[in-house]
Amino acid sequence: SFMTTSEVLNLTSCMAAAGTQLKWDSPVVVDKHCIGGIPGNRTTMIVAPIVAAHGLVMPKTSSRAITSPSGTADTMEVLARVELTEDEMRDVVGRCNGCIVWGGHVNLSPADDVLISVERPLSIDTPEQMVASILSKKIAAGSTHLLIDMPMGPTAKIRSSIHAHSVRKLFEFVASRLGLVTEIIITDGSQPIGRGIGPSLEARDVLSVLDGRPGAPADLRDKSIRLAGRLLEHDPLLSGGRGEERARELLESGEARKALDRMIDAQGPPPRPAPIGTLVFEASCPRDGVVSEIDCFRIARIARTAGAPSDPGAGIDLLKKAGDMVRKGEPLYRVHGADQSDFSAACDAAEENPGFRIGSAGR
Repeated sequence: SFMTTSEVLNLTSCMAAAGTQLKWDSPVVVDKHCIGGIPGNRTTMIVAPIVAAHGLVMPKTSSRAITSPSGTADTMEVLARVELTEDEMRDVVGRCNGCIVWGGHVNLSPADDVLISVERPLSIDTPEQMVASILSKKIAAGSTHLLIDMPMGPTAKIRSSIHAHSVRKLFEFVASRLGLVTEIIITDGSQPIGRGIGPSLEARDVLSVLDGRPGAPADLRDKSIRLAGRLLEHDPLLSGGRGEERARELLESGEARKALDRMIDAQGPPPRPAPIGTLVFEASCPRDGVVSEIDCFRIARIARTAGAPSDPGAGIDLLKKAGDMVRKGEPLYRVHGADQSDFSAACDAAEENPGFRIGSAGR
């Protein structure tokens, strides 16, 4: 192993103490973190408004994309300003019970940013470093209750239940020693969540869920309700086991949408308009059958090639998911772009290997 558990514990507390330490005047401050690797998994922008609408405090600092087609901060920036100072962030949380901002200006666990910049080019990504990285940021952010979404699947970061179990144990050990109430849930990481992959396409999905539109992606909606429900269980005034029911209520009544609108107003307008890219290519199905597998890594790579996230309107719009029946020539997804050369490169990549495995219908 890379380090002993006590070394991870010490590293985490030292990292958390090295920068800004946010304090909130609320006994319960909730947060969620997804360890990543699944394109389109934009639950935070639905969970935070549900939690804020209920009345719990959720000051969410998010990262920009590192190796993915979009980070939560990139997607939120389609709708609102995300580069807030610590004082501005406090003001927004005071008015809205929460925020969704980029963490870079707030200087939480700056040692983590240094370690990441050293490790990324060397492709070092150990469970020990992941635990120290996530927990130090959350402790510095003043969280008291944390939910970790750990997607597991063949092309996710966590690929087996043995791996999931050991990472979970390490999270639980370090978090409990540092007094952070932490729950880890293992979620389906077998394919992308939602339809859009890339900032503007993801923002469209988020709003369609919050608006309760008939065509909204059900997987994104259901997962967001599940995660929000777990966080709402930390409200001492809510009777146990009612979290999910309450989350669904706040989503269906439109209260969650209003809470997001309040955050958008308080954070300010986005720095630039971000329309969905008008260059469109349809990746067509090679034969009749059933979608048996979607390679998250490949799909993310094509979306990045198209220009996401630096071009917010670029990315992929999924039209088919695993288990869907498909016909030869039918579109599996659309590639969107704005820059012709990036777009062409993405189309070539999609033609060469679309990232979809098509099985025969009888299997």
